[in-house]
Amino acid sequence: MKRETQNILLILLGGALLKITINGDYLRYVKPAQQPWIIAGGAVMVALGVVAIVRDLLAARAAAVVSGDVHAHDHNTRSAWLLMVPVLAVFLVAPPALGADSVTRTEARAPQSASASNAAAFPPLPAGDVVPLEVNEFVSRAGWDKSGTLNGRAVRLSGFVVQNEGNTMLARMVIGCCAADAFPITVRLVGGGVSGFANDTWLEVTGTVVPGTAVRENSYMPDFTLTSVRQVPAPKDPYEY
Repeated sequence: MKRETQNILLILLGGALLKITINGDYLRYVKPAQQPWIIAGGAVMVALGVVAIVRDLLAARAAAVVSGDVHAHDHNTRSAWLLMVPVLAVFLVAPPALGADSVTRTEARAPQSASASNAAAFPPLPAGDVVPLEVNEFVSRAGWDKSGTLNGRAVRLSGFVVQNEGNTMLARMVIGCCAADAFPITVRLVGGGVSGFANDTWLEVTGTVVPGTAVRENSYMPDFTLTSVRQVPAPKDPYEY
């Protein structure tokens, strides 16, 4: 690959990193804490590419003056330029966040923070008629809280729909660092009105846990008896941590 192509690829890749950081698409790949590192990495790549191009242009001009030939070209670079296609694809089109397909292909499991200890102590839930919780915390409490803090409490959850083997599930993907280590957390929705929602539809649901339903045999997926369902837009940050 010619140096010119390498330098342009470097600038495009760095620009793509800066673009997805500015518009928030980076949240489809990594957790928010990684934002400063992505900005720094993109800026360095763009700067290195620009410096290299300027240096090569100056060197080429000096060499042409010495040799007296200012019309030298290399036309055998078409195949190298094709390498820019995947970089341009990232720059122009951001892939969607992990969704229902990832859930059906990956076994759900208990949140790592909860499964570390069978005797995990959970603080009481805050007061209020309806308690908003992350799906991650809800599944943790349903599977591991021996004091039953969820029992009888109305809870509000948000996530995307997964239709699988006759069950309608509410799911979130949990990541530790980036999308590569993501794993699903799921809740089985019990009650009418949800079977018609397509995969990856985002819902806000209110209801109560069915005690004792989150067990190892079902990958710690609790049943959730619905009292209300509302379709909502997908959040800018679709993951839980």
